[in-house]
Amino acid sequence: MKPGYLSEYFEGVAAKRLSAVEADETRSNQHEYHATKKVQAFLGSPEEKTRIPARFLYLTDDDPDPIVEDAFLTLYNCRKGKPRAPEYHLYFPTTTVSLNASEGDLLVIAKKRDGDLLVIIAENGSSIGRQIEWLFGFADLAHPGFSVKSELETEQDRIEFASRFILENIGIAVETSEDTYLDDMLRRFSGRFPSTREFSAYARSTLKDLSPLDQPDLVLMTWMEREEILFRTLERYLIADRLSLGFIDPSISLISPAGFLFHSDKTTNGIRKEVNGVDVDSFISFSLSVQNRRKSRVGLALENHLELLFAENGLRYTRTAVTENKAKPDFLFPGVTEYHNPAFDSLKLTMLGVKSTCKDRWRQVLAEADRIDDKHLLTLETAISTYQTDEMAAKRLQLVLPRSLHQTYTPAQQAWLMDVASFTELVRARQNA
Repeated sequence: MKPGYLSEYFEGVAAKRLSAVEADETRSNQHEYHATKKVQAFLGSPEEKTRIPARFLYLTDDDPDPIVEDAFLTLYNCRKGKPRAPEYHLYFPTTTVSLNASEGDLLVIAKKRDGDLLVIIAENGSSIGRQIEWLFGFADLAHPGFSVKSELETEQDRIEFASRFILENIGIAVETSEDTYLDDMLRRFSGRFPSTREFSAYARSTLKDLSPLDQPDLVLMTWMEREEILFRTLERYLIADRLSLGFIDPSISLISPAGFLFHSDKTTNGIRKEVNGVDVDSFISFSLSVQNRRKSRVGLALENHLELLFAENGLRYTRTAVTENKAKPDFLFPGVTEYHNPAFDSLKLTMLGVKSTCKDRWRQVLAEADRIDDKHLLTLETAISTYQTDEMAAKRLQLVLPRSLHQTYTPAQQAWLMDVASFTELVRARQNA
């Protein structure tokens, strides 16, 4: 096991495309996958039927949250007692995940370090499916059987900014920290979360000798990576500190026959539940605040770093300018004054939408600046499906990504993608024309 690599979390991974009999219960009642010898290499070859706890996930681009169900896979020799070579199968029960599966969907079975399994089914042709393939290094799954990886410590398996977010989408919490800066952050920010703009500036201050002018792609990703690590370091400390205080409300007035504690409050039927002395509503509220902070912070941090990067490159811009129908593109070049001046050549205008992840939200950008026909969108999302990028191109939306993320896309997509350096050059050329 090597820290910082997929081997830190998984012992082995198998992937394939679901066949009709594996996905369609009207075609087969077997509910089984064929566990090849390579699959057995990390799952084992037990003499008796072995039930392995498994968490099932169904992923699609249409829903930001996966369908999740805990169940099991049963590994067994279907030829046990017969004078033939053993043949192992994996039986799976009916779950909400299996009921959503279709022929051609991606199936990934990963054995975690605790021995449990993670069974992922991703919709065929989806971006999240492509991201899972890239994460585990499966380039071609055209053949019918499983492709297997038990060596998860290659350079491809290193956990970096992009892979960390994919792992968290499938429920794997990646621990990252830079405790060297913890005391300084606690002192500087008085033991609280500062504003995103303030924290972005602090993250940049911890990095020296970076030139946004010479290497904008590298600098942007370095800033984002540093801020993410520092944020998780501070967040882990502050969450632990908050949890240590507990969520007990002093205004307890009732004890149920079952021993649960209650007190009256402005909730359903005038009763607010406390379980074993824990204020459930307060705990849920705190948990949601942590999740929402994580989601909103990344996008704002990306905009903050881009704002400085553009300024360092001598570009004129307006951030969140108001255009038609009160739309607010993230960046408008050279600015809102030029945009609203009918005499200003529209071919010299550039707009950039910024979304740390796209999903289907990229279409929002299309309506944010009517005077600009060819729009740009910068994202950190890896391996967006060809269906999505083909539609973007057809809608005259150019995708911009830091250069290091281009390799997560297909060769044909990479030829179309724009990097940050090319985008800044385009804006500079229009500005100086």
